[in-house]
Amino acid sequence: MRAVFLDSLSLDDLDLTPLEAELSELVVYPGSLPEQVAERIQGFDIVITNKALLPAEVIQASAALKLICVVATGVNNVDIEAANAAGIPVYNCQGYGTGSVAQHVLMLMLVMHTRFVDYKAAVEQGRWNQSSQFCLLDYPILELRGRTLGILGYGELGAEVKRLAEAFGMKVLIAARPGTQATPGRLPLAELLPQIDVLSLHCPLTEATRDLIDADALALMPRGSYLVNAARGGIVNETALADALRSGHLAGAATDVLTAEPPQNGNLLLDAEIPNLLVTPHCAWGSRQARETIIRQTCGNIQAWLQGSNQRRVN
Repeated sequence: MRAVFLDSLSLDDLDLTPLEAELSELVVYPGSLPEQVAERIQGFDIVITNKALLPAEVIQASAALKLICVVATGVNNVDIEAANAAGIPVYNCQGYGTGSVAQHVLMLMLVMHTRFVDYKAAVEQGRWNQSSQFCLLDYPILELRGRTLGILGYGELGAEVKRLAEAFGMKVLIAARPGTQATPGRLPLAELLPQIDVLSLHCPLTEATRDLIDADALALMPRGSYLVNAARGGIVNETALADALRSGHLAGAATDVLTAEPPQNGNLLLDAEIPNLLVTPHCAWGSRQARETIIRQTCGNIQAWLQGSNQRRVN
């Protein structure tokens, strides 16, 4: 089987030998522009993609194409209807970044509660040197112990964040998925928000979750609470978030995702004047262990397809 990897850049520091061993040929491109994809996949049996787009017209024009492997969980870059019509199975990767994302979420919560960024800047500016006592305590420090965390999106990742938060002594409440009725142990979002000190998002971006955390939702959160978004940009209304931080209603927020990535045309959340906002570059998922798992799962997906198994098949 011949395969082409359209955008390997996020895995380029890893050993792709296990993937090559599954194939008679593997052609690898660090990245592919939309106008390059159709030509690059011609004659290949398998296309491997992370974020490179596979629209309907490209799929329909690829006579040799037999399998699409997405080296991510989200498959919104692939026209699934066109793949179905052409009889081409699509496989993805699942659960590979649970540990990586969960520790990133806890890191962001700790950084905000300990005012790490402010204290680091104070030391770099020489303010500790000028202190009248042995320590510098200019910024209020909070412990996670005794705080209440709300989790929206309680799959494998949400459950791991809950486990880690409870290890720090936090109380955890779980929100019901948007569009579903509350069940025992799952609170309606409007009921959960007023009870929490921190909201952590772990749900996919869908029509039901787009702009779900808007000005009204943020207003339900207690003054002085925090928000962490390591899910998808677009779940939180970015204008509403900036306003809630500027007004002081939120004590802090951290996001690993934006509505457009990379933010080549800028983004309002990149304004350095927004107080108490941490932005990380969609790197929460990217531990070495997580990315090695992606390679192993992709090898497994090729094997599953050859054996007629539907494990991690999405269509």
